Amino acid sequence: QVQLVESGGGLVQAGGSLRLSCAASGKIFSINAMGWYRQAPGKQRELVASLTNDGRTDYTDSVKGRFTISRDNSRNTVSLQMNSLKPEDTAVYYCNANAPRPIVGTYNYWGQGTQVTVSS
Repeated sequence: QVQLVESGGGLVQAGGSLRLSCAASGKIFSINAMGWYRQAPGKQRELVASLTNDGRTDYTDSVKGRFTISRDNSRNTVSLQMNSLKPEDTAVYYCNANAPRPIVGTYNYWGQGTQVTVSS
């Protein structure tokens, strides 16, 4: 099992910045990728950014050039630096970690979510 706890959400004006952090505990040695998802009211949860153990990153098009995902292995945390925020970035942001199952498939772990609200 892996436990994830997010922090850093809040209210910010358009053009501002926020930094989200996610602390992982438990069987963290099993994790092969971590990421951030978001879900706005009435919309499906979407991947915002991901980071694999070998350093590969992926971003959804709408945040490229504005958001940066990073990982601090010494603190078992993954962060999302969000700059030039827009009202459409408003959502609940969830930390995610996945780990391979013994034979096939993956375990998906989720944090409790943190609200990000960007005012215009």
